[in-house]
Amino acid sequence: MEKRQSTEIDLKRTIITAILGYVCLVVLFYVLAGHQLHFRASRGNLEIPPAEAGTVELAQGAVVEQSFSVKIQRLQSISVQWGTYYRPNSGTVTMELVDQRDGSIVMSQSFDAAAIPEGGFTTMTTEESIETVYGVPLLLRLYADSQPGSAASPLMCLTVSEQDDAVPFTLMLNGEPTEGVLCFSVTGEDYIWTGLHYWEFAAAFGAVLALAAVLIWRRYKKGKRSYVVNALVAMRKYRFLIRQLVGRDFKTKYKRSVLGVFWSFLNPLLTMAVQYVVFSNLFRFDVPYYPAYLIIGIVFFNFFSEATNMALSSIIGNAGLITKVYVPKYIYPLTRVLSSLVNLVISLIPLLLVTVVSGIVPTKAYLLVPFSLLCLTVFSLGIGLLLSALMVFFRDVQFLWGVLSMIWMYLTPIFYPASILPKNIAWVLDVNPLYYFITFARTCFMDGISPEPIMYVQCFLMAMGALLVGALVFRKAQDRFVLYL
Repeated sequence: MEKRQSTEIDLKRTIITAILGYVCLVVLFYVLAGHQLHFRASRGNLEIPPAEAGTVELAQGAVVEQSFSVKIQRLQSISVQWGTYYRPNSGTVTMELVDQRDGSIVMSQSFDAAAIPEGGFTTMTTEESIETVYGVPLLLRLYADSQPGSAASPLMCLTVSEQDDAVPFTLMLNGEPTEGVLCFSVTGEDYIWTGLHYWEFAAAFGAVLALAAVLIWRRYKKGKRSYVVNALVAMRKYRFLIRQLVGRDFKTKYKRSVLGVFWSFLNPLLTMAVQYVVFSNLFRFDVPYYPAYLIIGIVFFNFFSEATNMALSSIIGNAGLITKVYVPKYIYPLTRVLSSLVNLVISLIPLLLVTVVSGIVPTKAYLLVPFSLLCLTVFSLGIGLLLSALMVFFRDVQFLWGVLSMIWMYLTPIFYPASILPKNIAWVLDVNPLYYFITFARTCFMDGISPEPIMYVQCFLMAMGALLVGALVFRKAQDRFVLYL
C-alpha cells in the first residue's frame, strides 16, 4: 500500500512537472523564435534578372519607368543595377515607387551618382514595411539631375520571362515602350499564419495535454495502467540497468583504444577535413560557410547511422539476458540509441568550434537546436526498434540496411547543396526526414534564426511517425523473439 501511494505521488508530480515544463517551453520558444515566428521571406520576392544591356543615360530630363506588381505582403526594399560607363559621374539619382491606381508615391529615395560603381546597386528601403501593395499595379520611376556625359545608366535584361502577375511587366524609356525588363529586384516578407495565432495554438495543444493527463490519472486511480504509466514505471524501475547498459556500450566502443573518448571529438573533424578538401576543390560548391555546412550534416547523419546500426543488433546481441532475465525488451534498443546520443553530445563540441572558426557569430537561435536533436533521436529510436525486431527474424536485414543507409546518405544534402538536385529527383528531399532535421540545425547555426513554424511541425511529425511505426512492429513481434534467438 505504501509503495502504491509513493507511486501515485510520483505520477502526480510527473504530470504537474510536465505541464509546467510545457508552459516554460512555450514562453521560451516565443522569445527565442522572435521575428521568424511571425514573418518569413516572401515567396513573391522578385530576383534581379541578368544584365544584358544599358537603358538610357539617365541625364536631366530622361526617365526610366518599369510597371509591375508583386505578391508580397510586407514590402521592404527595391534595388536597381547600374552601369557607369567606367567614368566618374555626378548628380543625384532618384528612385520612386508609385501606386498606379491613384498616382501616389509609396516610396522615394535619392542617391549620389558618384558613389555608384560599375555594375553596382542602389537600394531603396523603408523604415516600416509597406503592407498595401500586394497585387497592386506599381510603377518604379528613375530620374536624375546629372548632366550628359556624367550620368549613370540603369541596366536591363532583353529577355522577358513570363510573370505570374495580374499586371504585365512593361519598360518605358523616356515615354517609349521598350522590349525587355529593368534589372531590379523587390524583397519583403509575408505573415506566417501559425505565428500570428501562436498563443491560440499553444493553448489548444496545452488543453489536449492537460486532458490526456487527466485521463491517464483517472485510469491509474481506477487501477488501470496505460502505456504512458507503464513506460514511466519501467524507466524508474530499470534506470540502474539502463545506466549500466549505456555505459557498457559506450566503453565497449573505445575498448583498448589509445585515444578513447577523444575519437568522438576527433572523428567528425577528420571526416569534415577530408570531405572539405575533396568537395570544395573538386566540385567547388558555392555554399557560404561550407566547413560549418559540412560538419553539421556529418555529425547529424553519423549519429543516425551509428544509433540505428547499434540498435539493429541490440536484441540478438543480448540474447543471453533476454532468455534468462525478464526486462522490457525495448530497453535494449533504447540504451543503444542513448549511448550513441552521448557520442553526439561530444561531437557537438567540434561542431561549435568549426562554426566559430568559420566566422559565424553565435546567436540565441542556437538554443533551438536541441529540438532538432530530440526529433532526430526519437526518429532514430523508431527506426532502431523496427530494425531490431526485423533482425531477429531476418538476419539479412543488417546487410540490406548497410546498403540502404549508404543510399540514404547520398540522397541527403550533407556535402552538397540541395539546389543542385535535378527537378526529377528533388522530390526525394520532401520525403527525407534527415533533410528536415539537418536543415533545421543549419538554419539555427548558420543563419542565426529560427526555422519557420512549419518545419517544427514537420520534424515533430516525422519523428513521432517513425517512433509509432517502430514501436507497433516491435510490440507485436517481441513475444516471439525467444523462439528465434
